[in-house]
Amino acid sequence: MRYFTKIALLTVAVSVTPLCAQQKDPMIDHIMNETYQNSQLEQLAYELIDGIGPRLVGSPKMQQAHDWAVQRFQNWGIAASNEQWGEWKSWERGTSSIEMVAPYIKSLEGMQLAFSPKTPAKGITAEVVALPLFQSKAEFEAWLPKVKGKFVMVSQYQPSGRPEYNWKEFATAESFERYKAATTEATSAWNRSMENVGHTWRSLNKPFEEAGAAGIIWSNWSRGFGVNKIFSAGTKKIPVVDVSLEDYGQLYRMLQHGTVPKLRINAQSKDHGTAPAFNTVAEIKGTEKPEEYIILSAHLDSWDGGTGATDNATGVITMMEVARILKKYYPSPKRTIVVGLWGSEEQGLNGSRAYVSAHRNKMPHIQAVFNQDNGTGRVQNISGQGFLHAYDYLGRWLNAVPREITKEIKTTFPGYPGSGGSDHASFVAAGVPAFMLGSLSWSYGNYTWHTNRDTYDKIVFDDVKNNVALIAILTYMAGEDPEKASTERIKLPIDPRTQQPAQWPEPKEPTRKGGFE
Repeated sequence: MRYFTKIALLTVAVSVTPLCAQQKDPMIDHIMNETYQNSQLEQLAYELIDGIGPRLVGSPKMQQAHDWAVQRFQNWGIAASNEQWGEWKSWERGTSSIEMVAPYIKSLEGMQLAFSPKTPAKGITAEVVALPLFQSKAEFEAWLPKVKGKFVMVSQYQPSGRPEYNWKEFATAESFERYKAATTEATSAWNRSMENVGHTWRSLNKPFEEAGAAGIIWSNWSRGFGVNKIFSAGTKKIPVVDVSLEDYGQLYRMLQHGTVPKLRINAQSKDHGTAPAFNTVAEIKGTEKPEEYIILSAHLDSWDGGTGATDNATGVITMMEVARILKKYYPSPKRTIVVGLWGSEEQGLNGSRAYVSAHRNKMPHIQAVFNQDNGTGRVQNISGQGFLHAYDYLGRWLNAVPREITKEIKTTFPGYPGSGGSDHASFVAAGVPAFMLGSLSWSYGNYTWHTNRDTYDKIVFDDVKNNVALIAILTYMAGEDPEKASTERIKLPIDPRTQQPAQWPEPKEPTRKGGFE
């Protein structure tokens, strides 16, 4: 998932209120009892997160996850298969050993970035140099020869590893203000330097590789205690590692005080060439309206700094558990229920975009898409995504959900069309009523989203169960609804940035071959 906040225009916030005269439905009782009395979530989480691990697109672990999901569905009597949509560089993480060997011996916390070239078997030993601030591109290019044969530190130095909320809670007001002013100025100076050299963090590694650097050292701090973001290396020949904030800071301070540290980095990843890229698609066939569909959406891939627990194993096991429960108690739905576990969401919604492209004929016949992809928290926000009459049908379906689940859900109608944060956007662009089920944060943005700490221990299973019950009931109600959900869109307002009428997002083709740039 791409983590961002967007202001929705033309919205009205309302709370879900059940109908007083609501009749008791035994199916909902079955769903609630199965969710809370016979949950399989922890077993699924163990198998996916501990048993398989991180699921970088194209990797052997990703293929293992696809095959595991198919087998799980089939064991429940649900038809499932892997649909190929492209191919990707097949890279497999190995062990990373990062040691300071001078001026003294110390093991450093860190790891290779995804798709990084490996080191020789005995590693690489070299001195360290830190990227200074530059006033011009010419100054940068004159400095570049200094990186030859050395490890280059390319991240901004962070003088404090305390998140801002910790400063705010314990520091004096004067101390907090001084800290904020200093960090703001340091960040501004760093950004100006990057503008001066004509590079972003995405392109910065290339000139160092071309200049003969031995390797590159990042420290992409996530503004939380002990947490770094872990993304792609962006090199073809030299290794790229991320080092923890404090270890990185120590190296930086040594250089500032005239001591040149020397590191030995041994990172043994494997390059398997090219591998097919898939979506896992499962289906419970409808009986009365089999050519109308409800899609349960979650992306199976992850970054691999942690184990992809909250981004997005929690979404995957939620949708799988919903399918299991519905197959058990609702085996003959009126409409066809599809579970889509997408590949390569993290590289640009590629799996879901490919599904939309390959199944264009299905798009007008989709009743709803429910997407789960933002951590471990209970669903807290649902937007109508710009569909004019979303309140009518989502309201009906939500009214069937027990109050203990909906009491803290806020809905926003008609909302604004999602344009790229997660896989629901692929369907919204195609005019399909697709809804992101926005979850309570649990510090997702700083602590688990794309970080080295996105691990099993961060899952809050009570909240995940809440979401299973919610989605299962919504799916049941959407399946039983005698009416087809309206796809009529709102008239979008003027875009304040362009002063032109905003445009509904257009469907995009996926990147079908990637990881080689």
